Order: sequence, then C-alpha cells, then structure tokens
Amino acid sequence: MNFAVIGSGGREHAICWKLKQSTKLKKLICIPGNAGTQEIAQNIKEDITNFDAIYRIVKKNKIDIVMIGPEQPLVEGLVDFLNKKKIRVFGPNKFSSQLEGSKAFMKNLCKRNNIPTAKFGIFESFEDAYNFIKKNNLPIVVKADGLAAGKGVSI
Repeated sequence: MNFAVIGSGGREHAICWKLKQSTKLKKLICIPGNAGTQEIAQNIKEDITNFDAIYRIVKKNKIDIVMIGPEQPLVEGLVDFLNKKKIRVFGPNKFSSQLEGSKAFMKNLCKRNNIPTAKFGIFESFEDAYNFIKKNNLPIVVKADGLAAGKGVSI
C-alpha cells in the first residue's frame, strides 16, 4: 500500500513513524514533511494549500490513501477536493472541519444541541464585547474565530 501524509509537524512525524511499522506499507511520502519524516518517508516539498499540486503528487506516486494532519487544508476543503477526484483520504470534510476551524460554529452547535459549554458571545463590535464582559464573572476567555495555530486564546 502507498500512503501519503500531508503536513510538516510532530503529529505528521508520529503518523509516519507508526505507518512505517506496517508490513503492508510499500511507499510512504510526506508533503511537505520535516527533518524527522525525512528519516522514514520521502518528503516532497509542496504548498499544502495547493490542491491541484497535491493531486498531481498523489497520482504520480500512485498513492492509495492520503492522511491529512493540519487543520488549514482540512478547513479549506482538501478532503472534499480529493474525494471528488476519487482519491481515498482520511480526515474530516470541509463542513465537519468547522468543529475545529470555527469557535463560533462549535459554540452554536453546542447551544443548539444542549451540549454543555461555557457561556459565550459572538461580537462584531467592541461595545457589545465590553458589555458581555461587564455582565459576566472573571476570568473571561477570549477566542478569535478561525484557525489560530493553537495561539488564539487570551484570558
């Protein structure tokens, strides 16, 4: 089986490391990969948001399954794109990726489905946010909507 892992972080290194232990694995590529993945897979430097280039790499290397690690290409719809091209891919589609990619989507989903979550507000203006803060107890956690690479929280 030929496998491609999309991403360049520690998560992708761990995935490659485990996949490399399979006796069924024939070829393992990592796009773009990192120094660690280079030791166990073939790194192919490419922008992971360039879906057409990813598709060409997958076809050229006769990849059977693609696994996507980073949130950015998931949120931008790489799974949907590859599925339309009849490529087997492991990862959530664009709609489902909103669970990670949009704090507002997630909080509203929790509210609609009676899933316990902290009080929240979604604001377009400073005044509305300020009024929410005044009405609620400290500490207040502020999260920007959208991807923030694990750095989008302020207390």
